[in-house]
Amino acid sequence: MIDEPGRQEPRFPAEMEQIASHAISSKLDELGAGQNDLALCGGDILFAESCVQRGLKLELRIPLKEPEFLQRSVTCAGDVWRDRYYKVRNNPNTTLYVQPDELHGTPIGTDVFIRNNLWQLYTALSWTSERVHFISLWNLKAGDGPGGTKHMRDEVLKHFGQVHVLDTNKIFK
Repeated sequence: MIDEPGRQEPRFPAEMEQIASHAISSKLDELGAGQNDLALCGGDILFAESCVQRGLKLELRIPLKEPEFLQRSVTCAGDVWRDRYYKVRNNPNTTLYVQPDELHGTPIGTDVFIRNNLWQLYTALSWTSERVHFISLWNLKAGDGPGGTKHMRDEVLKHFGQVHVLDTNKIFK
């Protein structure tokens, strides 16, 4: 997610968007991602855009009802991201799954972002672990809350999926 304006410690400054987008596209090219592949993401727009451009089937799995998700995870970086989200969501190769609707509420004491990571991972693992590739644009630090990139990376590694970290400490230099 692009940093909100005024973020204390920059993580993903808006001016690095093109570099990040190129890194994601290059990794998908390296992996040979194409029309016969399925991509899952929790609203990661740069990744989703790159998948849609390649003709992949895309499952967009979001942790919250769409209005709240847009407010908390998309438009906080600017309204242009909402338009990009809708463009991806409305692509004929994209299927939207909304966690509270699909999984019928969240058990007490369960974080929706952790649950969303696991929901995506277990769906991917149903295709066998050797076909699971987790691509993350990440600064190798813990996130701002539960269910972030580190959590997902750790879970993928536990289940023998393949992890591809696009280290922003290196690519943003």
